[in-house]
Amino acid sequence: MHTAQPRIYVAGHHGLVGSAIVRTLRARGCTDIVTRSHAELELTDQAAVRAFFRNEHIDEVYLAAAKVGGIHANNTYPAEFIFHNLMVQANVVHEAWRNGVRKLLFLGSSCIYPRLAEQPIREEYLMDGALEPTNEPYAIAKIAGIKLCESYNRQYGTDYRSVMPTNLYGPGDNFHPDNSHVIPALIRRFHEAKTTGADEVVIWGSGKPMREFLYVDDMAAASVHVMQLARDVYRAHTGIMLSHINVGTGEDTAIGDLARLIGKTVGYAGRIVCDGSKPDGTPRKLLDVTKLQSLGWVASMPLARGLQLAYRSFLETLRWTPSGAHPSLADELLRA
Repeated sequence: MHTAQPRIYVAGHHGLVGSAIVRTLRARGCTDIVTRSHAELELTDQAAVRAFFRNEHIDEVYLAAAKVGGIHANNTYPAEFIFHNLMVQANVVHEAWRNGVRKLLFLGSSCIYPRLAEQPIREEYLMDGALEPTNEPYAIAKIAGIKLCESYNRQYGTDYRSVMPTNLYGPGDNFHPDNSHVIPALIRRFHEAKTTGADEVVIWGSGKPMREFLYVDDMAAASVHVMQLARDVYRAHTGIMLSHINVGTGEDTAIGDLARLIGKTVGYAGRIVCDGSKPDGTPRKLLDVTKLQSLGWVASMPLARGLQLAYRSFLETLRWTPSGAHPSLADELLRA
């Protein structure tokens, strides 16, 4: 006798994380996956979200839809970042509950933690200090998402969980020159410098801040792992008011070292210059992943290999072939 598969809605399936979650679910044999593009479903529209859940009979939700960006984007569009994310979270969580969705996974961000949090950052450090000013509106929205899930669990007995990933990168990333995160921004910058023959590449800040980077398919695998944990197991490792779980590698890298590694991956041979007049952001951000590891999941993608795959993804967005890459990496890119 076959048990019916759950009907799973992945919100934000065109994004970096959402697309990886869909890949992971399909690879594990899930066939009843529901997706909607932004044009098909505007998640800030409560009536539209209400109609969607009423009509689709969803069993599980992966809430990966969000407005995201790097330091420049967060500084430039703070109102959009807080409004859009608050509205999406409130609408999806509330309408999921109204329509009997039994399980939901909310995907947050490590920027929820205090700017000067003790390292590595444990889950209990949430709201234990001031946030990083450059992305405070986005961080507050993500904190609200965690508390939204916790509040519905407390009042309505739902099984809504939260995972907080570190900095993500990989296939499907946003390589926009102004609004992208650090890895895709640097990949684009180094690639353009190589193709134009530029003598130097300038990176923001001192190059000293430490960051942790997680390949997006690892993040997706961790998300599905956490979602599939038995409810009593998840609750035994979390709390009523501290229900989120960190997702990361447990290792970090200086931005300057990351830039050099990306330059090597791309095949750029010029100088790398740090512009100290630009903001560094948080000095260090390394997640404590003890809780997740105790639940049986560990990241598997090495940073060097992940950057090669991310660069190949960038080349594909330009409709390039791997032959445009540095000759020493061409065979590796072709085999990936």
